[in-house]
Amino acid sequence: MHWLDTDDTGDRLLGRCLRRQAEAIPEADFLIEDRDHYSYGRANELVNGFARGFQERGVRAGDTVCLMMGSSTDVVFSALALNKLGAIWTPTNTDYKGIWLRETFEDSRARILVADASVLPRVAELGELPFERVLVRGTPEVDLGVPMEPLEEFRKLSGEEPDDTGLHYGDTTCILWTSGTTGRSKGVMQSHNVWVRAALNGAINAGLREGEVIYSCLPMYHTAAWVANVFRALVTGVPCAMDPHFSASDFWNRTRYYDATMVFTLGAMHMFLWNAPGRDDDLDNPVRSASMVPMPEDLIPKFKARFGIEDIHQGYGQSEAMLALARQPGGTYKPNSLGDPVEGLEVRLLDEEDRETAAGETGELALRPQVPYAIFNGYWHDPQATVSAWRNLWYHTGDLMRRDEDGEFFFVDRKKDFIRYKGRNISSFAVEAMVNAHPAVQQSAAHGIVSAELEAEAEMKVCVVLKPGETLTAEALCRFVNDNAPHFFVPRYVEFLDELPQTPTNRVQKFKLRERGLTPETWDGRAEGFEIER
Repeated sequence: MHWLDTDDTGDRLLGRCLRRQAEAIPEADFLIEDRDHYSYGRANELVNGFARGFQERGVRAGDTVCLMMGSSTDVVFSALALNKLGAIWTPTNTDYKGIWLRETFEDSRARILVADASVLPRVAELGELPFERVLVRGTPEVDLGVPMEPLEEFRKLSGEEPDDTGLHYGDTTCILWTSGTTGRSKGVMQSHNVWVRAALNGAINAGLREGEVIYSCLPMYHTAAWVANVFRALVTGVPCAMDPHFSASDFWNRTRYYDATMVFTLGAMHMFLWNAPGRDDDLDNPVRSASMVPMPEDLIPKFKARFGIEDIHQGYGQSEAMLALARQPGGTYKPNSLGDPVEGLEVRLLDEEDRETAAGETGELALRPQVPYAIFNGYWHDPQATVSAWRNLWYHTGDLMRRDEDGEFFFVDRKKDFIRYKGRNISSFAVEAMVNAHPAVQQSAAHGIVSAELEAEAEMKVCVVLKPGETLTAEALCRFVNDNAPHFFVPRYVEFLDELPQTPTNRVQKFKLRERGLTPETWDGRAEGFEIER
């Protein structure tokens, strides 16, 4: 292990971080991909070769390059090589297709696409492409109508250390596309400093120590795959083991295979692990520290006991702000608390007129950096979205929270998912927690249906996925909610679905449910004469 000294801002360049580790611990493992091990020294040599390959194909500082690749060492080598050149990488969701894929490609303004051969059939369906050439990982089976070259050739190249004297730690390194849970994705521009700062803060908050092995099975177009796994390893000098995807049935076996001590899961991933049938070897795994966000507070001690995990960490971040709130090591926090603001960020909860809310009141979380380049550089070629997000010198996250009298923060809901009906503001997040407490429910999503009486208000609908083999009626579910929660938590509409529309990182796309609206299969409690007990 070797924590980088980044007091000199000149060393807060991702490519230079790799070079410094290659100089300090050249034989130590950096990336592990199944049986392949890449030391920091070897990784730096490969990255320099990749940089030469991109440079020979005309990539220069400020250029963008699209990466449409699954989790692999090649995507890491490509990203770091581009950053050594001062270029910008933009990871594309490997599940995109059709118009979403075309718009992402066009919005990136890239001339080169680097892609896995497995995704090329969907790329070919787009017809004419905005790229001059495509670098392919694997064997292509389709013709894209543009020159294609094997990315494997880059591994054969050797290259000198690129000259990075003109680079600045505030330069944009990549464009991350937001998850698309509320509509079309926006391109979030991240600087070197954002990555380095967030990776170091995350390592401290997760209690990283000697002998750690980080396990990553997150998609590489997601912020957490980089900041909590690859770059956390990079700045601390520990190994990062990589698998191409998350598997609930094989997750613990893979941690045993790599002897991984530190993991990161998002959304429903850890719930899939919890809902899996218990096994005699549940305790037999090497994981010591887990960031599992968000996890219901009452589940944390049960999860730790079942799987023998020492620490499960909670916090809050997003692509634009990375890690913003976190429970500090050794701190004592209330149930469901997100903890404290991380160093370098000023945090406020604001009302609709950007006035700070009082303790106990709900407000939108707003952030302001206290040091340069602590959060994102803005939205890629979308000045209107940037201006809208940066109102009155504060970045508005779009998330509603509550701060108690002790200064602890508690998540309430996404602002767009807050449901207002009959003068009440109802948290869809809280309603879902209540519905999910029913023993037959595996997952749910609550959203508003515009009221016929008043367009500014909404009736509540809950879409529900049952656990395998379970049965439940809408009336019985609503009675359960009515018996265990405030009467206004009871939804008017209920629909049972086989699955909820989700991003590949298991975040529910509620905008699709809102677009779906009321269907012939939707149960209407008012029409059925269901009586709510107040």
